[in-house]
Amino acid sequence: MTSIKEQAAISRLLSFLQDWDNAGKVTRSHILSNFIETNQGKTSPELEQEFSQGASLFLVRLTTWLRLTYMTGLCLEKLLKSIGIFLSAVSSNRYLIEFLEVGGVLTLLEILGLEKIKEEDKKESIKLLQVIANSGRKYKELICESYGVRSIAEFLAKSKSEETQEEVQVLLDSLVHGNPKYQNQVYKGLIALLPSASPKAQQLSLQTLRTAQSIVGTTHPSIVDCVLNVLRTMHLEVQYEAIELIKDLVNYDVCTALLKGLVDLLIPSVKETSKLQPKILNDSTVLQLTAHLPVFLQQAAAAKTIGVLARGNTTLAEQMLHLRVVHSLMAAMGNTDHSNSQRQATLTLQYFVQMFPVVEEHVRKSMGEELYKLFLSNVEDLYMKMDSIQADILAANEVNVTRALNLSDLSNSNMSFYLGPHDQEQLAYITHIQEDVEGKE
Repeated sequence: MTSIKEQAAISRLLSFLQDWDNAGKVTRSHILSNFIETNQGKTSPELEQEFSQGASLFLVRLTTWLRLTYMTGLCLEKLLKSIGIFLSAVSSNRYLIEFLEVGGVLTLLEILGLEKIKEEDKKESIKLLQVIANSGRKYKELICESYGVRSIAEFLAKSKSEETQEEVQVLLDSLVHGNPKYQNQVYKGLIALLPSASPKAQQLSLQTLRTAQSIVGTTHPSIVDCVLNVLRTMHLEVQYEAIELIKDLVNYDVCTALLKGLVDLLIPSVKETSKLQPKILNDSTVLQLTAHLPVFLQQAAAAKTIGVLARGNTTLAEQMLHLRVVHSLMAAMGNTDHSNSQRQATLTLQYFVQMFPVVEEHVRKSMGEELYKLFLSNVEDLYMKMDSIQADILAANEVNVTRALNLSDLSNSNMSFYLGPHDQEQLAYITHIQEDVEGKE
């Protein structure tokens, strides 16, 4: 037989549940507010004690009301916070299973795609998905099997709140850890986010990609073009993350493709630059317009990235010499339409001149003594000092350091110092590419 105390507790529980069942929208909102205020941070045993061992009876009412009303957004934030108290409680596995059995994950993912739902409500949905993902591998797999990666990634791209986007990043980071079955799916989803129109989404995706890349181990072929296209951004925080990812990627099998892509970006295609012509002819404010032309922003970022890579790794610098990086840097220095391209290319060329005597010799010869002296003495602001003729000399340069480089003349000691067996194979491959290019010329 139950004691009088237990009977009183059960009676209070039944009365509470009856009040909920009979309540309207406003009353239920008040009940939820009181529940959140008094039960935040409680453990599962404490919740059971609060509800006389019948906490699940209230949870099932919450999940039922969620499924009935989530499309309307009615009390959604409070409702999700209340469910979160159950799911995040210590020893809450029982509550988690009960929530998942009624399709909780699918409901949370559907909320992310509803246009009429407020951003704050979607943020609470993300937080619940975090709790579920952090509960173990099988729960991460359940989210991914429910097309969760696509829904979450699309929400990250569309979200207007940076705070919410950061919560999404935490969720994606959780999904890529300890989830071997679907880690590649998350990795590809992050790559798909790189063309996003949201700078914050790009920044967070690039950050998480660095982690995902180290976990996945192998690279996806599309990552090279995607990360190079990000260099068109006007946002320095996005550019920084892109460069950091590139620094990681050169340690993988896409190294050669990345280096070649960066060097190619130093000389924009005629198709890209021809977009300027109507503006030059018709608009007196052309200087303002060209200052932000994406292809020139990309050119400047590529020059900067090449400098970062070369200074950090002599082997990479040598590989880029075989891709005619000196010729391309000098051409970028002659781009009078974009001063930052000139500045970044000048700073990077300075390193190659200082590091490799053969580069110094060819650059001096191509520039001529006057321009070369100006280059040495005014690296930071050379673009402001040189005239249009000197800029044309740089843009039209025909420097080809590759022909002067003869790897077989390097001593075995130097080769073993700079290059490992894998690097030698890469250099041989690059040399083969360059020979093909020169043959076509």
